[in-house]
Amino acid sequence: VRGICPLKQIVYQKEDNTLIFEARFESGNLQKVVKVNEFEYQLTLRADLYTSRYMQWYYFQVSNTQAGMPYRFTIVNFTKRNSLYKRGLRPLLYSEADAKKHSIGWRRTGNEIKYYKNNAGQGERQYFSLTWTFQFPHDQDTCYFAHCYPYTYSNLQEYLVAISKDPVKSKFCKIHILCHSLAGNIVYVLTITNPPKSSDGTERKAVILTARVHPGETNSSWIMKGFLDYILGDSSKAQLLRDNFVFKVVPMLNPDGVIVGNHRCSLAGQDLNRKYRSNVKKYYPSIWYTRNMIKRVMEERDVFLYCDIHGHNMKKNVFMYGCERKQQVKTPYRNPRVFPLFLSKSCPDKFSFPDCRFRVRKNKEGTGRVVMWKMGINNSYTLEAS
Repeated sequence: VRGICPLKQIVYQKEDNTLIFEARFESGNLQKVVKVNEFEYQLTLRADLYTSRYMQWYYFQVSNTQAGMPYRFTIVNFTKRNSLYKRGLRPLLYSEADAKKHSIGWRRTGNEIKYYKNNAGQGERQYFSLTWTFQFPHDQDTCYFAHCYPYTYSNLQEYLVAISKDPVKSKFCKIHILCHSLAGNIVYVLTITNPPKSSDGTERKAVILTARVHPGETNSSWIMKGFLDYILGDSSKAQLLRDNFVFKVVPMLNPDGVIVGNHRCSLAGQDLNRKYRSNVKKYYPSIWYTRNMIKRVMEERDVFLYCDIHGHNMKKNVFMYGCERKQQVKTPYRNPRVFPLFLSKSCPDKFSFPDCRFRVRKNKEGTGRVVMWKMGINNSYTLEAS
């Protein structure tokens, strides 16, 4: 709720070592904590607002810590059967004391990590637990735990303000309001291209990038930030790209979901990446306006590439999903496998071509990737990162 801050009515008793939990801040998610014994706590996550599903993203604060003691946290209501926590993923920890004294930010933590089915399910629903042990680095510290490196709506706004105030970058990066979300938050669209020297501006092809349709996939925002840092830089390659292309960028498609700490949905309680065929502007404004913006761009110029950036919770590596017809035309520039193959050749340590898939499944027909492909963008992709 706007304007309501966490109430700091916590009275510390001298001998009480109980941890104090808090998640009523931007992008926070934690619903309930039960103290099992002195150093063991059972945590329950909040479902996406207006749904009973998608318990995956967590981000919460812990205070009244004791250093060097063996704590165990168990989150008991995950709903995904499989998880990268089974394959080496560890929770993230941020210590305010370490940040202040040693400039140490987020870091992976946890031992004895297990992800397993528990018997707390109701009816046909099954729940899964994530448990880990760890030690806090300092006494009386304030720490944070998160599923993935947080990137909030405020982070994005600060980044965009810095661009708009930069005398060089603001010349070739124009920031506009695409629309407002259900809660009235601005959905931004960036247009990035060097000012045309003559009439060659209309010859430039477009590249369209979007991110953060799923709020809990914060890695998509970090990839988008990496792209923007690069394309707004002064390297010769960035200059060349800006000379030859017009980049249209929507860096955060679902600001409401990001702000309230959802994992997958908007405030309509819906997965926006299944709504690209919908004409209901009122409930899915960012999707409706993005699709219309792309239609307008397609009327003005060729669109070379569309890519929607995501995070993946069950597969390792960075890879792409593309769209391929069964009777694919054999000309190389029409083959959707070419661009991902180039990516894997240019950065084999970062991008995995064997993990890419090009089938169009029925349950994915409302996604941005498939809808843009059917609108006529041949190189239409979802970029996934673990």
